[in-house]
Amino acid sequence: MPMSRRALAAAAVALVLPLSACGSGDDGSGSTDASGKVEGDITFQTWNLRANFKSYFEGVIADFEHKYPGTHVKWVDQPAEGYPDKLSADAAGGTLPDVVNVSPDLVAPLAKAGLALDLDKSAAKYRSEYLPGAWAGHQVPGLSGTYAFPWYLNTGPLFYNKALFTKAGLDPEQPPRTYDELFADALRMAEKSDGKVATLANVPTIEDFGRYGVPLMNEQGTGFAFNDAKGVKLLTKYKELYDAKALDPQALTATPESSGKKFLTGAVAMNPGSALDLGNFKKNAPGLYRNIGITDQITSTGHVNMYVMGVMVNSRTEHTPAAVAFAHFVTDARNQMSFAKKVAIFPSTAGSLDDPYFTKNDGTDETRVRTAAAKSLKNAVNYTPVLFSDQMKTELRNEVAKALQGKESPKAALDNAVAAADRLLQQG
Repeated sequence: MPMSRRALAAAAVALVLPLSACGSGDDGSGSTDASGKVEGDITFQTWNLRANFKSYFEGVIADFEHKYPGTHVKWVDQPAEGYPDKLSADAAGGTLPDVVNVSPDLVAPLAKAGLALDLDKSAAKYRSEYLPGAWAGHQVPGLSGTYAFPWYLNTGPLFYNKALFTKAGLDPEQPPRTYDELFADALRMAEKSDGKVATLANVPTIEDFGRYGVPLMNEQGTGFAFNDAKGVKLLTKYKELYDAKALDPQALTATPESSGKKFLTGAVAMNPGSALDLGNFKKNAPGLYRNIGITDQITSTGHVNMYVMGVMVNSRTEHTPAAVAFAHFVTDARNQMSFAKKVAIFPSTAGSLDDPYFTKNDGTDETRVRTAAAKSLKNAVNYTPVLFSDQMKTELRNEVAKALQGKESPKAALDNAVAAADRLLQQG
């Protein structure tokens, strides 16, 4: 499932989208009024979901058409590869489907081009049905409004090695929860192990700055702001960890796979993961498996990071009531819960995470991770700015590396990263 971001390609979408582009109605005469009769033919586009969930979506569509006899939903599914380019071509050519599966970074250029329906105006009555953080996931800096119904969510807990915590004289039942606690524990871990055990294996990302409480953009959405005093403090602390070997020396080139191997061998004390990792630990590292701890992501804001997928309504659709009704139907509590039981995702609807499926731990690896993640999602937010592209991420990572290596001060590194991101933002 397409959980990874496509922000760089989304920027390309923005470059080719004319502001006058229109969707299903070629004359651009679609209405934003969703209060009329639910009827008409609409097209629903998903993102690489047909192969594994054909019967599920056919059932949802049949239920909708039964509820609204005057409707017909045509379902199309696009492959993951080239999906942003497909959206770009459809938007520019006036063939954008009525209801579209999007991620926040993909909805941003469509909203700026006037092609995404503002749900705060057209579907505000549904807002209370969703988690506040999820509803806000498809809001775009610089624009007022919400441009997609929140659909499925994802997040990941943090694994830690209780044996390593005990060996360092730390309480294995009290893992760090804030960044300040993390920094203190990491330095102690490195000191007690003579630099042989790092607590972390990855450099800070934009999500870390968000979870630390750093403002990531200005209120107007016209520039980035993570080079403020708090951002500099965070990077300075990571530099301290790097020098003490509390941050793995190979963190500058780490991948999820390499970080996972470090955790598996006991060279790293904490690492994000999933239920699949628990199975791997059980098979390949039984000692680690017996001592595994599961905790929330580190955050100094009290809110963990979530990844959110959405369902957008084309503002140029000729059948606004039907398109809004269907987008809401796909993402309502009943259908989200049904979908969540077919794949390892979480519903964005209020109250759904209180279901026993997400709260009752039967001792299996799957439920241990699922219940931990579900608990943290209730007040989670999407920290990655919808306008922060993959190219911007690369610029930040390069500057962070220079700071950790002592080639630049943390302040200079973040100033350079913000300047580069702002240039890319203006180009987009």
